[in-house]
Amino acid sequence: MNNHPHFTRRRLLAGTAGLIGSTAVLTSATALASPAGSNSSRLSIPENGRAYERAPLRKDTITVSAIQSRVRAVDAGNPAGGIRSNLDHMLELIDKSQSFGAPKDLLCFHEFPIQGWNPWDRKETERVAIEIPGPETEEIAARAKQYRCYIKFGAYAVDPDWPGHILSITTIIGPDGVILARDWKARNIKGVFPGFELVTTTIYNVLDQYIEMYGEDAVIPIHRTAIGNLCTSSVQLEPELFRVMAIKGAELILRTASGGFTPADIQMCSRYNSVYTVIVNNAVSPDNPGFMDDAFGAAGGTAIYDPQGEILSEARSKFEQQAIARIPMAAFRARHQIPDVHMPLYSTAFQKYQPRFEPGLFSTYQPTSLHDAKRYLDSKDLWKQR
Repeated sequence: MNNHPHFTRRRLLAGTAGLIGSTAVLTSATALASPAGSNSSRLSIPENGRAYERAPLRKDTITVSAIQSRVRAVDAGNPAGGIRSNLDHMLELIDKSQSFGAPKDLLCFHEFPIQGWNPWDRKETERVAIEIPGPETEEIAARAKQYRCYIKFGAYAVDPDWPGHILSITTIIGPDGVILARDWKARNIKGVFPGFELVTTTIYNVLDQYIEMYGEDAVIPIHRTAIGNLCTSSVQLEPELFRVMAIKGAELILRTASGGFTPADIQMCSRYNSVYTVIVNNAVSPDNPGFMDDAFGAAGGTAIYDPQGEILSEARSKFEQQAIARIPMAAFRARHQIPDVHMPLYSTAFQKYQPRFEPGLFSTYQPTSLHDAKRYLDSKDLWKQR
């Protein structure tokens, strides 16, 4: 990292954010954005579940669009042209979404609209990764300012504060062109792919380092914005993660999936936590190298759920389209409270639970390929050793 690894530009920005309050870090799209979206000097768990922290709303009812778009992998040997093409397509979809009907307050894309996905090794993934902020986020920020909307999307990224690591980042850009969220993926799924594991570094992979740099609150960040308290995630089937988001005051959880998801997981995320949930999956994707147009039949399903787990809007086919819903955020806030969890019943069991993999495994070694990641993680599987 730097000569003093725990004193970085990002940590300096996170400390500045703590001085100005617990709202999102205010960073221009040309400046260096911190992953922390709230005051990382303290853990933002409200003592009164009906009086959780929030920013004033800019309007009582917001309009959300979940944009189901193609995924198309760029050429890792020469990624510039593919990134340019994918970015142009994304910008065109932003224009299309905002050109008809009521103005949208929030546009949500899936996790790979800029680079796509292929089973690249580490060096290839580094070549396709972008920096955030960077030229791509500048162009997206210009659209956010033009339409006065929030835009959420995922991307592979590299970070000068984390040399050698490849990150899967979910970004939210605000209506003033400010990057207000730069969220790392919390953890990668393990043990489900045939013969390989993912090489991207997640928070869990470097947990101690991450907390030292950004603070405990940044592990599961919440972004208090003028359209509601937002959280993001590309993680599937981990209800504990979304429960903590809800306990910290999440009102709208923005989830992404590329390559399929379990609808009941999204429905129960809303139902169990009494929050709105957006899930964005990829559309049928012609000309995606190495894959059928509807790989594994997993395209489609993009939807927006209400706090009862009912679908407000969903994609009606697997092709490119948007699911649009109006969310009465002011009315929701008037009655909402964080989950009433009977923690003493469960805390002892959670304290005794032994995870399959220890955190921090990528702090000392970053796998060179998907197959090397499989070899490395298999050697660290504690359940095999006990």
